[in-house]
Amino acid sequence: MPPKAKITKDMILKTVLKITRETGFETVNARSIANSLHCSTRPVFTCYENMEELKKEFLDFAYEFYTQYVKDYSSSVNTDPTLILPLSYIEFAAEETHLFKLLFINDMDLNMAEPKDFYKEIGNEEKAKVFSHMTGIEETQAKTIFLDLFLYSHGIAVLTATGKLSLNRDDIVKMLSDLLSALIKQPKSN
Repeated sequence: MPPKAKITKDMILKTVLKITRETGFETVNARSIANSLHCSTRPVFTCYENMEELKKEFLDFAYEFYTQYVKDYSSSVNTDPTLILPLSYIEFAAEETHLFKLLFINDMDLNMAEPKDFYKEIGNEEKAKVFSHMTGIEETQAKTIFLDLFLYSHGIAVLTATGKLSLNRDDIVKMLSDLLSALIKQPKSN
């Protein structure tokens, strides 16, 4: 029986997460992973055929990290539930700048030729339904408002992650609340 591998995929993914959080994904390579794990590059290529395969698996791993961040955020703040997703998104951009850039700027897997394309991304349709139930707005209008809220939040988050904007949480809450209130009050478009 061969000896148990000392370096596992999980160890590699956690190391890539650590490197990415500290210095950005562009600094991740077989050598930086090996240096952090105090090993040669061989275990990296024993677990992964190439760096592209590792990146693909890491993007899923990093997104799970983000998903957990949102869950933790949701249970740690006292705010309007309709603002949890945009607030956590913006705060993730501020706190986890390198991961945010990787997931939601550089490798964002969202092709929006038209606004409705937003709902082709897995999970967005369900999030809009939850938003509809929380606000009491019929689903079609809720989807439009939810998309507008995402686009507004994404703009703030990108400006935050790139160091172009620095707002405190209270200001962000007010901005998002004001926008949401205005969007809900506007007459339905036909």
